[in-house]
Amino acid sequence: MEHSTATASQTNHHQKPTDSGFDAFSTAQDVIRGIDLTGKTIIVTGGYAGIGLETVKTFAQAGARVIVPARDVPKAARNLAGIPNTTVESLDLTSPASIDSFAARFLESGQPLDILVNNAGIMWVPLLRDARGYESQLSTNHLGHFQLTARLWPALKLSGNARVISVSSFGHHIAPFDFDDPNFEQREYETLAGYGQSKTANNLFAVALDHLGQSHGVRAFSLHPGSVNGTELGRVAPMELFRQMGTHDADGNIYPEVARKLKTIPQGAATTIWCATSPKLEGLGGLYCENADVAEVDHGNIAHRYDEPLTLRGVKPYSIDPGNARRLWTLSEQLTGIDFKPN
Repeated sequence: MEHSTATASQTNHHQKPTDSGFDAFSTAQDVIRGIDLTGKTIIVTGGYAGIGLETVKTFAQAGARVIVPARDVPKAARNLAGIPNTTVESLDLTSPASIDSFAARFLESGQPLDILVNNAGIMWVPLLRDARGYESQLSTNHLGHFQLTARLWPALKLSGNARVISVSSFGHHIAPFDFDDPNFEQREYETLAGYGQSKTANNLFAVALDHLGQSHGVRAFSLHPGSVNGTELGRVAPMELFRQMGTHDADGNIYPEVARKLKTIPQGAATTIWCATSPKLEGLGGLYCENADVAEVDHGNIAHRYDEPLTLRGVKPYSIDPGNARRLWTLSEQLTGIDFKPN
């Protein structure tokens, strides 16, 4: 597997905690307190379930107009009913035509896009491929959002002070990005490896986008929401994976002592809200965040245990390495057929 490693000097020197005043137990409401989003336009992919829905509610309550592109429009409409300032649109992140159609409709409005939250994602699925033959976790979690961001670029630039947020995961620790075989054409498929490299891609995308976008007033961040109870993400995962991690018993039930340590959905949405709105991040970008703060770089000095969710922290150097980020950008252009040169 070919990937480069990064030394501390190669990573963003701002990649360290800021003493934000928040922690793993802070909620989205804690983070948004005192922040007025009136007049702002925000897009949140997958913002109709789990932490995405909580993110949308929080933005809307703060006065923003929120557009929620959804693969399942009826479900999204039901889940968003009664939330003010929200609009549901159709979008399938594995379909280039669907992405282009959604973005074209938004651009026709002529309005700026102040915050784009690339929140939608799939996890631990069996081997599935999109119409182009691309592995589904890479296609949904990274390539679809790469294309969406590229198509919405004129509106992001129009904002003058936009942020693009990629909801990544501690799962990036599972696997670096395999530039030799990203779509599992030569190697046996492992769903965890597919998920891990897609989350590494989220981090690298934020690094590259921030580097290219900052001169246009667009900053980018990636984040780990935490280990969150009650989301739909792991719904198709084989139970054996959870048992191997020591979080579930032989009957497939989560251990109560583990469940008590998981974040609630409002706590899980806090870091997305912080990345999107925190004044502490003005003038910064290309950073990976967790627990409503910038994360520490993990050089092998952090001990991780899946039955102790608070230990699942830190960012791997390979996932924020500028060289890897540039390389992924080029590969993403090739795989999507898009020349994404922010100007």
